[in-house]
Amino acid sequence: MPDTAGLVSAWLLGASLGLTACTVTCLPFMGTWVLARGGASALADTGVFLAGRLAAYTALGLAAGAAGAWLAKVLAGGSGNLVIGGASLAAGLWLLLGPAPQRACAAARAGGQMPPFALGFSLSLVPCAPLASLLAFAAQAGSPGQGAAYGLAFGLGAALTPLLILLPLLGRFGEQLRRGRAGLGVWLKRGAALVLVTLGLHRIWLGI
Repeated sequence: MPDTAGLVSAWLLGASLGLTACTVTCLPFMGTWVLARGGASALADTGVFLAGRLAAYTALGLAAGAAGAWLAKVLAGGSGNLVIGGASLAAGLWLLLGPAPQRACAAARAGGQMPPFALGFSLSLVPCAPLASLLAFAAQAGSPGQGAAYGLAFGLGAALTPLLILLPLLGRFGEQLRRGRAGLGVWLKRGAALVLVTLGLHRIWLGI
């Protein structure tokens, strides 16, 4: 079982990321997404996005506990950028090709939650000092279970982010833009899709 002090340390590491670099890294991706989707789904999308981050950090902790320092070297090699680029491209294509809100069924709405989960998961792979510390901490634990516990604590700390406020506000702003001018929603959606595709291609280029 992981000790309490270790879990608290992992949580503090996550909080240091969530309150600083997380907002800068994630806002261009998720901010664009919720602006295009509107206020009705912004809060739910934010929750799904954070769930993706929580799942990623737990999985990374588990993998580091099993694989040791090897995982940190893999992430530093640029593979994280490739995953982020793919998730951003998928989100942009979903905005372009997904069903119109008025025709969307329950299955389509559920499908719309996959891009924010994928973005949350993939953006958690960005190498940074807190994540490197978590991986080293989990690797020293020498156990996948303990590593997963440290990753979960880290993810819970990272969930304390200004994005909890900023993303719903951006979603509401996007909704107000739609109501203010008929037909603007379509162009807003296409513009956001273009931004996400461009960000995705840029990340893939960095990964290559």
